[in-house]
Amino acid sequence: MSIRKATAAAVILASTATPASSEVVGKVGVDWVGNDIVIEAMTDPEVKGITCHVTYFDRSIIDRLSKGNWFEDPSNNSIACRQTGPIEIGDIDLSDDGEEVFREGLSIIWKSLVVNRIYDKKNDTLIYLAHSRQVVEGSAKMAISTVPLFNQTVVWTSGKPN
Repeated sequence: MSIRKATAAAVILASTATPASSEVVGKVGVDWVGNDIVIEAMTDPEVKGITCHVTYFDRSIIDRLSKGNWFEDPSNNSIACRQTGPIEIGDIDLSDDGEEVFREGLSIIWKSLVVNRIYDKKNDTLIYLAHSRQVVEGSAKMAISTVPLFNQTVVWTSGKPN
């Protein structure tokens, strides 16, 4: 893929997602050069009552100057999702690949931390998959969290899928 096509694809991806709201709730320093692990609380725009905590690595200016690769953070991340209130599920994508609910840039154009939500109908469970998306080369680094809906009071605004 040419750089021009890759850049165009990144711009299109950035403009099409409806991002979840998030806020930084913690920041832990991991070394003397100022690198941090950032913790964000993310709420799903179509599923009320569930909060996901997502972590990612934030490189310091000193680290960027000393090691190069100025514009990029590592793909390492983690996610944990829990019920934090009454669950109300709106119009969610029920396909096997689900839908993107969160994106955080890990570089200016090339890499993003992405969270996808997938509904496992057979097990009545919401799955949240955190992974790194790169325009040119994908990453195998991922994390997963599940929220079982079994035996929970859940409101489906469009009716529970059969």
